[in-house]
Amino acid sequence: MQDLTFLGIESSCDDTAAAVVRAERGAGQILASEVEGQVALHAAYGGVVPEIAARAHAEKLDHVIERALAAAGLGLDALDGIAVTAGPGLIGGVLSGVMLAKGLAAATGLPLVGVNHLAGHALTPRLTDGLAFPYLMLLVSGGHCQFLVVKGAAEFHRLGGTIDDAPGEAFDKTARLLGLGQPGGPLVEAEAIRGDPARFHFPRPLLDRPGCDMSFSGLKTALLRARDGLIAAQGGLHVQDRADLCAGFQLAVTEVLAEKTRRALQQYRALNPAVPALAVAGGVAANRLIRERLQAVCAETGATFVAPPLRLCTDNAAMIAWAGIERFRQGGSDGMGLSARPRWPLDQAAPAMLGSGRKGAKA
Repeated sequence: MQDLTFLGIESSCDDTAAAVVRAERGAGQILASEVEGQVALHAAYGGVVPEIAARAHAEKLDHVIERALAAAGLGLDALDGIAVTAGPGLIGGVLSGVMLAKGLAAATGLPLVGVNHLAGHALTPRLTDGLAFPYLMLLVSGGHCQFLVVKGAAEFHRLGGTIDDAPGEAFDKTARLLGLGQPGGPLVEAEAIRGDPARFHFPRPLLDRPGCDMSFSGLKTALLRARDGLIAAQGGLHVQDRADLCAGFQLAVTEVLAEKTRRALQQYRALNPAVPALAVAGGVAANRLIRERLQAVCAETGATFVAPPLRLCTDNAAMIAWAGIERFRQGGSDGMGLSARPRWPLDQAAPAMLGSGRKGAKA
């Protein structure tokens, strides 16, 4: 198998990232991975502002790429190709990355590979753990939540997904409702540690229906009503009220994800995989309670649980470089006609998911 070294470029939301990844005899090695976040730029707005994000990407991309190449100790002439996120995501940011990648490819003559951002997440366990096909992937982040059976580098079958808010988006909205700031996930989790999850019982949407689809927008509404009820009754929120609300909300999300994962594993096992495995990716996978419940479900069902390091679960360019290598090895590449795409479902045969998340269009 040919050894390959790829530059990866990621700019689909609010992280400007570049990485250099080498594949040697099938195994992946991250030579450098640089990520520049934009939290401070968007803090005053309670979420990502697409125009601000796109401008920041245009300003930072070349510097992040220079840093990644320097950290890897390589020049452009040592690369075998360039991989770039071509969607889905905030179109201004995706376009910034695609145009820069086109410029580099034109100047160097290197192959250009457009990568689906979700494929980058879905293939990360092959980079970190050498996971064999087929495996079940739970992608759970700020803008996406879906179960995918990953059958090959370009073959994905969606078993279900969120029909409205993604869990990460629901965590962020909960944090805003409770005045916790952003990003919401870690702050809600920190509050929940001190809270009583049994005080407030929030709904577990869609558990009464078959299948693996999920819904999280109703949890936000239920929490809003509980908050407003407390404020009306006592003139404000006490510190313990906030902690209890967070604990109840986090438990509801966790139980939905755990039950839907159990159902997804049952469907996936029908494929008779030699080594059944569940992999998770996305920032929400860093939540301790959620991770523990998912591990428990895998233990109950005899499936291997794989969770890449957090730095590779959230948006990064190493996963884009690796996905580019996998696609290139199958003969896939793009020319100067590569387009930026706000929507790009991995499973082309599955019906489109409804709504769009804070970090980009659902796919």
